Amino acid sequence: MKAQALGLLAVLSGVILQTDADTPVLSQSSSESTEYEQSTLEYTDRDRARQWHLTGSEWQRYKTLMRGIRGSLSPATISPIEVLGIHAESETDRRKYAERWAQMMHDDTEQILAFQRAVIQANAHIYGDQPLIDVSLLPGRQQKATLKPGDRLLFFADLDCPECDAQLSTLLAKVGFSPVGLDIFLLGTEDRDEAARQWARDHGIQGEQVRRKTVTINHDNGTLARLSQNQGQPPYLMRQSPEGTHPIGLGELW
Repeated sequence: MKAQALGLLAVLSGVILQTDADTPVLSQSSSESTEYEQSTLEYTDRDRARQWHLTGSEWQRYKTLMRGIRGSLSPATISPIEVLGIHAESETDRRKYAERWAQMMHDDTEQILAFQRAVIQANAHIYGDQPLIDVSLLPGRQQKATLKPGDRLLFFADLDCPECDAQLSTLLAKVGFSPVGLDIFLLGTEDRDEAARQWARDHGIQGEQVRRKTVTINHDNGTLARLSQNQGQPPYLMRQSPEGTHPIGLGELW
């Protein structure tokens, strides 16, 4: 009986010893998994820093700032460039990040507009003049003017006219996503080209828009009086199409 008990004890001891011997193997596997996760995280950080054209130290500073008050006050979508620019430690750094962000925003806007123009062209190619939405079927909605590629809007404005400025902002936003052009006629410039150019710069009109003739800047030189039969006053909007040139309200667009 004693021999049997000793034999059973030996078997149990062997199981325990074997279990203890396996333990370091399990611990080593867990460690390797943790090291792999850390390596993957570091690689992800390096990749994201590269996408934003930031150095490793800049990316680490961004992450540190986001763990503080900046992360509490700003939306999660705030860019690393903005965070570093807001918390720049010198005027030189602030200017560097501001220029980098301005360039990124400019490039992104150009890409968005290029794609939108491609969508407009694709829509015209596939569906012709068929509107995406028949607004006349919508309850309580005024029917909008049907603008076609090649149509142009004529906008007459004074140099110092807050109401003109407000309407211009709306027009520029709409024209940027439409197949029509915008011709701006300035009253009061009297062929002073520099005054017209300065007005365009002050109102955010881009040189690329002018080069593509999406937007043109013109001296009025009596155009408003002639087209409106002396009835029009800035701000004044007209539509020019193959059917002729007629007044149109801002609310009738799109």
